[in-house]
Amino acid sequence: MDKYVCGVCGYVYDPEEGDPSQGIAPGTPFEDLPDDWVCPECGVSKDNFSKE
Repeated sequence: MDKYVCGVCGYVYDPEEGDPSQGIAPGTPFEDLPDDWVCPECGVSKDNFSKE
């Protein structure tokens, strides 16, 4: 699974880790994140992320 990087703050979403702070289970691909998911570091939307 691909990692995605926030273009604003540089946070890397790693699907193997998920995002426990927002209830996203490990193994969740970036494409399967809810539309209202935001960067846990700076709060921007998924639109600001690009494939690493």
